[in-house]
Amino acid sequence: QVNSKQRGSPCREKHVVLLSPVGKIEISGCETGVHEIKLPKMSVLPSGAESSAACEVCEGAEEMTEPLQQCTAWLRAYFCEPATTGTLPVPAFHHPLLQRDSFTRQVLWTLLNDVKFGEAVSYKQLAELAGNSWAARAVGGAMKSNPIPIIIPCHRVIRSSGDTGNYGGGHLLKEWLLSHEKLQKEKLA
Repeated sequence: QVNSKQRGSPCREKHVVLLSPVGKIEISGCETGVHEIKLPKMSVLPSGAESSAACEVCEGAEEMTEPLQQCTAWLRAYFCEPATTGTLPVPAFHHPLLQRDSFTRQVLWTLLNDVKFGEAVSYKQLAELAGNSWAARAVGGAMKSNPIPIIIPCHRVIRSSGDTGNYGGGHLLKEWLLSHEKLQKEKLA
């Protein structure tokens, strides 16, 4: 449970499962914001990076808070109509890591705001964007602890060599997300 400083009482966490082209994505949150997005572990890539697969809430729809509704709408757009994600509100976040001031939080906010759909950035470049060019390893740690993957797009952070590097959802999922974005961006160009 996450303690809410505003009210002084623990959050009443709700859970939603979104069936996506990459499998079931578990989302948790409260009235204040999204706590966490848990990605499925993939052992096989879905065929192609097409966004034609359905994307809908399959569990928890009846008790969705506004941040969970915004989160599922944003993820649905990401997978099915990527061009519209820029017009949707990013849901409020209510994970302790994103509440306190830290380099990790700075890196995650920088990533969210500065690295756009279909772009990739190296750990070193992201460290520079976040204000500390020597902190590439710390950026790796920040990516590892990101509680809101896809929306805070840690999959867009790659090694300077061009190698995709590690990812909490697994190497296959990171490759799928990157190719999905590349394909969608080419369609829009």
